[in-house]
Amino acid sequence: MTDHHPWRGVLVATALPLNDDLSVDFDQYAEHCAWLVENGCDGVVPNGSLGEYQVLTPEERARVVETAVAAVGGERVMPGVAAYGSAEARRWAEQAGEAGCRAVMLLPPNAYRADERSVLAHYAEVARSGLPVVAYNNPIDTKVDLVPELLARLHGEGYIRGVKEFSGDVRRAYRIAELAPELDLLIGADDVLLELAVAGAKGWVAGYPNALPRACAELYRAATGGDLGTALPLYRQLHPLLRWDSQVEFVQAIKLSMDIAGRHGGPCRPPRAALLPGQEAAVRAATEKALAAGLG
Repeated sequence: MTDHHPWRGVLVATALPLNDDLSVDFDQYAEHCAWLVENGCDGVVPNGSLGEYQVLTPEERARVVETAVAAVGGERVMPGVAAYGSAEARRWAEQAGEAGCRAVMLLPPNAYRADERSVLAHYAEVARSGLPVVAYNNPIDTKVDLVPELLARLHGEGYIRGVKEFSGDVRRAYRIAELAPELDLLIGADDVLLELAVAGAKGWVAGYPNALPRACAELYRAATGGDLGTALPLYRQLHPLLRWDSQVEFVQAIKLSMDIAGRHGGPCRPPRAALLPGQEAAVRAATEKALAAGLG
């Protein structure tokens, strides 16, 4: 991570610790952000999908950003600013700037299947906040696909500086590099980390470091540094957990791993339901195996 590229490196899409009554434990969240940085991560992404932003009140959502900034400094915080409307997303970007953040992450319009003109207008509006914008391509959940050609246009217009790529299609990395060589590619799904690192990714908006930060940071740095002798065995060891980041139950799985690792994950807000017994057993077994191998 650098001052001019605060989205580079390992940025953890932070899970939000909740109390048993489902209120936000802001003290735990501040401690968690600091702990992640102390254990090798470069920064945090509050109010991403993993942070359950959709079920927070506006007051909670703003306080989450302010808590992260107070814990690790604004240069290490890149909040998600997704919203149904462009005006609301721009307001969240402005709030991030006022809190001291240096960049924001933005989904395309996600209330309907937006066409290309709508996507361009959405990013143009949020870019007017003055903060660098990292696009978040999640066609699985948003039904809007930021294909390489559209990303190149968004970058060419000056609306975005990077993209969190969550399509799962690792072939896109090379097409993006051809069409927009100055656009920073960020790994968007934990279970394609090695493939996108080898393809030239500049950062990782990461899920599983919430539970295993040191091992995940080591994996990222080995992979992006070309040390496949270190990266590949570690990737194989961690992959039974990393693949949960691409499952519907990713929030529940990562929070369970956090609890097993001695962190505070806690429950999720409805409508997210608890893991099924088989799912819980699989996450528990994989987490305990990783911890027994010293992958903290």
